[in-house]
Amino acid sequence: MAGPSGAGKSTIVRGLLARRPFRFSVSATTRRPRPGEIDGVHYRFVELERFRRMVANAELLEWAEYGSNLYGTPLQPVLSQLETGHDVLLEIEVNGARQIRQVYPAATMIFIRAPSLDELERRLRARGDTDPDAIDRRLEIARHELAEAPALFDHIVVNDDVDRAIDEVVALLDGSTVGSRQPDR
Repeated sequence: MAGPSGAGKSTIVRGLLARRPFRFSVSATTRRPRPGEIDGVHYRFVELERFRRMVANAELLEWAEYGSNLYGTPLQPVLSQLETGHDVLLEIEVNGARQIRQVYPAATMIFIRAPSLDELERRLRARGDTDPDAIDRRLEIARHELAEAPALFDHIVVNDDVDRAIDEVVALLDGSTVGSRQPDR
């Protein structure tokens, strides 16, 4: 699952995890924790040098730079879950989704978007944890992601109402052939 910052991915992921037995992959990031975020639960917060070592040692399934921070999916936990027959839910950036598509072409890819760029901007500003310049950068990134999404993702879900969006994602997953898939390597 991917989408612009502020689209509601994390909220939808929490809703999915409450309804389906997915294993959630906790991403690594170099960004600082937001208030209330717990290391190892929301993200694995790592220093820049540690993240670079993870990239160099091929310890990440995918990784991307977003908003001057690095984000990535640790490979081993995902492989362990797939080997035991569990579906794994990734909350990733569009650059990471592109990498996943190459390695796991049969993965179910869902893009979450806000109903409009104006609404996305309103959500980002309402958070109160991002400076105006960063919001402008995120909106520019969102424009590019929205343009690319139809070619990269299997489904695009508009998050205009969280419960409805969660219902839609559940219905999409129930209708897909979600299951353990091994990477094409």
